[in-house]
Amino acid sequence: MTFGNERLTNCLRVIRNAWHFYYALRLVFKVECGSFGIALLTP
Repeated sequence: MTFGNERLTNCLRVIRNAWHFYYALRLVFKVECGSFGIALLTP
């Protein structure tokens, strides 16, 4: 039983890390797009 619980915890940790990575990627993408949009708007 302990082995299964350990596997589940490890799986959840991987999912959480992937989720944080996804949010960081979205944040960077949003900032980059915002900077690009501002660069396009300024003459």
